[in-house]
Amino acid sequence: MIDVDLIQQCADPRLEVAIVQQFVVEMNAPDHLTIRVFQGEKMILVPAPKSAEEAVETTRQWVGKANVRVGLTQYPAGLGIADAAEIGLELFDTCENLRLGTELFGKVLRIVGERDEEGEASQFEMAVKAYFTGWFEGEQVFYADEPDKAHFAVSRPADMGLPQSESMTEQIPIDSSDPNAAGIRVDLSILNLPLKN
Repeated sequence: MIDVDLIQQCADPRLEVAIVQQFVVEMNAPDHLTIRVFQGEKMILVPAPKSAEEAVETTRQWVGKANVRVGLTQYPAGLGIADAAEIGLELFDTCENLRLGTELFGKVLRIVGERDEEGEASQFEMAVKAYFTGWFEGEQVFYADEPDKAHFAVSRPADMGLPQSESMTEQIPIDSSDPNAAGIRVDLSILNLPLKN
């Protein structure tokens, strides 16, 4: 199981540690130099690299010809690049691979969560499948728009660990005819933010 300290240091902080651990388990990569090459449904066996430099060279040979997945998160190596020469050692750095993979998986998980109401377990499984294939509901999920952040910002009070009286969703009566009647919802004065010119 991947180390919690590594997750906290490197993974997308929007994902819970347990989700990241399960995601890495699902990717089933033995180590940070793991390379898997797929052409359609067929997996092509490539020599196991002995160094990050070898891993980069092998990846560059296959990107553009096949679906190449690398590292602990099985990150899609060709994503967002125009030339295989752009592939560098960072894909095989454990921390950087974990950051890239969890950011991408988090996006996929949010897309699946926005469109599916089946429940968290089902959403996770569907997101893993979409991450692995690159497709969800007939579209290339990696290139899909990020879901509306406001959609995910609202949580039920029980999920937030707040007593009902402190709920962010608590209804406060407001006299809409008087703009000064609305109370302060969040006091930002304690943040001591610098003023912009």
